[in-house]
Amino acid sequence: MDKNTVIGLLLITAIIVVFTIYNRPSQEQIAEQQRLRDSIALVNAQRAEIVAESEMLPADTPLNDDSVITQGSNVPDFFSAGTTYNEVVTDSTAEISSLVKETAKEEIVVLENEKLRLLLNTHGGKIQSVQLKEHLRYTGDSLYLFENNQEARFNLELFNRNSLRISTEDELFTPIRSADGKSVIMRLQHSAEQYIDLIYTLPEDEYMLDFDIRISGMRNGLHPESLTNFRLNWEQKIRQQEKGRAFENRYSRIHYKFDRQDDNKLSESKNDQKELSDPIKWFAFKDQYFSAIVIGDKPFNNTILSSELLNDSAYIKNYKAEVWAPVEISTESDLISAGFNYYFGPVHYNTLKAYDDGVSNSADKLELEEIVSLGYKWLSWVNKWFVIPVFNFFLSLDWSMGLIILILTLMVKIIISPLTYKSYMSSAKMRVLRPQIQEIEKKYPGQEQDMMMKRQQATMELYSKAGVSPMSGCLPMLIQMPVLLALFFFFPSAIELRQQSFLWADDLSTYDSLISWSGNIPIITKFLGNHISIFCLLMTVTNVIYTKYNMASMDTGQQTMPGMKSMPLIMSIFMFFFLNSYPAGLNYYYFLSTLITIVITTIMKKVIDEDKILAQLEENKKKPKKKSGFMARLEEAQKLQEKQAREQAKQNAKRNYRK
Repeated sequence: MDKNTVIGLLLITAIIVVFTIYNRPSQEQIAEQQRLRDSIALVNAQRAEIVAESEMLPADTPLNDDSVITQGSNVPDFFSAGTTYNEVVTDSTAEISSLVKETAKEEIVVLENEKLRLLLNTHGGKIQSVQLKEHLRYTGDSLYLFENNQEARFNLELFNRNSLRISTEDELFTPIRSADGKSVIMRLQHSAEQYIDLIYTLPEDEYMLDFDIRISGMRNGLHPESLTNFRLNWEQKIRQQEKGRAFENRYSRIHYKFDRQDDNKLSESKNDQKELSDPIKWFAFKDQYFSAIVIGDKPFNNTILSSELLNDSAYIKNYKAEVWAPVEISTESDLISAGFNYYFGPVHYNTLKAYDDGVSNSADKLELEEIVSLGYKWLSWVNKWFVIPVFNFFLSLDWSMGLIILILTLMVKIIISPLTYKSYMSSAKMRVLRPQIQEIEKKYPGQEQDMMMKRQQATMELYSKAGVSPMSGCLPMLIQMPVLLALFFFFPSAIELRQQSFLWADDLSTYDSLISWSGNIPIITKFLGNHISIFCLLMTVTNVIYTKYNMASMDTGQQTMPGMKSMPLIMSIFMFFFLNSYPAGLNYYYFLSTLITIVITTIMKKVIDEDKILAQLEENKKKPKKKSGFMARLEEAQKLQEKQAREQAKQNAKRNYRK
């Protein structure tokens, strides 16, 4: 080692020694550090005593307002990632105060308005209970979406720059109530500058709750991932709120809406899970008539949704959501935040649609009303633009629900009456030609292919000359199908029917029972459940009578395939098994609709002179008749089929001759 190297090493050693002596803490700083360590040790000792005392309690001791949160907290270690040495010394008193708060008691805070009553729990700073004050469960009890810690879960999960994790559901928050009682801040505090706030604000007469997350003093302490997105978990068990469990289960599902795209849903009939990479605007934990909807101020970046069927008698499903919510970092203050809204309320079309009032940009609209099951996209417009406005108008008159359904049924029948008339006239024209059809049947008897083709060709030629189209009766039926199908979807989703009575039905939103039983009856219970609905039985009997009457009066004399004549009757009876568990309001509507149809058909049969119809058809035969495109194509197809049949017959004859 040369002289210069030795001199260099000595200089470096001297510099390090001088720097160490110069930066050594003063006696006051050393004393302050020792005081802080002693204080923390004292608090830890107190915490250990509390834990020891809690372990002496029975394992099934329930938590209540006087309970003590005994689990340990990693709050100091978590927040320390964003604290410098000088801040530790300066804020030591505040830190000790924060640690002592771990001996505080769990507390329930009430937040309510005219529609909702929420219970907030300081353990986790979450919503523990949601009561809808304007509604009741089918048993007559108060209606809760969830009521305790076992039925709902909320958790905000954060990581500091040392990758230390904190879960809010494990921590004890301090409630800060506003002077007007409309908002509550749940604060998890480490010092005067470092805290996590969960802020709940409930406006008057609203189902929508504002929810904000704010973190202060951790801008330099959070992990980069937590500075971009908050990771949140929601979980809820769905209570059975209605009498018909199977039917309620059918209409309970998770809905979600992609940002600037359509809504979608998870399966309601099986366990389902979806991992969504595209941003979503909201997701809804829905049962048949009520829902909890979580809406982000900014679309959730990544979302995992899952739905699980439950066999528990009190619950029907378990919903879970894990989301990554984009955060906003304030440039003026040391705040990191994310905003949300909760909707706790009825699945009512107008109520949900009203949240888009005044929103001109379609991309900004929530479209929460899409969770209302109004049928397929191509069908729901009938309910949105006709059925719901008419229904709401009559509701505003404060009429009974039975009368409103009767008037709605009459209106539907009046609107489709031109189509009904056209369909009846088409059947009447074919019916008056029945004797001539029977003559054709006699002329070309048998079921051989050649005879069947000649019989069909002669029948089509008769219809063409008389100016009758076999399809003219089907077209009106197809046109009115959207209205009939729309009402099929409307009644099970109309919360207005819920707990509305009419005649013997206590609740038009669920089935009415003439006979009910417990236990399982093979085959019967599988298809009917454990009851027989009176309105469904009336609907079925009326439908069978109408079907037999219609089959007799609409017989055109044409031969049909074996068993086809009995199909309408079989379908009428099948509808009894299918609709027995459906809402009494729907079966009442079908009963009225069929009854009115019988009356209309009877009146038309008496008013319309079939002799005049036959005379007109005979006159039509004398006129040169240009074939319609449909009839021309039909005859062309028949000729081609006949030609192919002749060629096939020749080939068969040749094969037989060779043999």
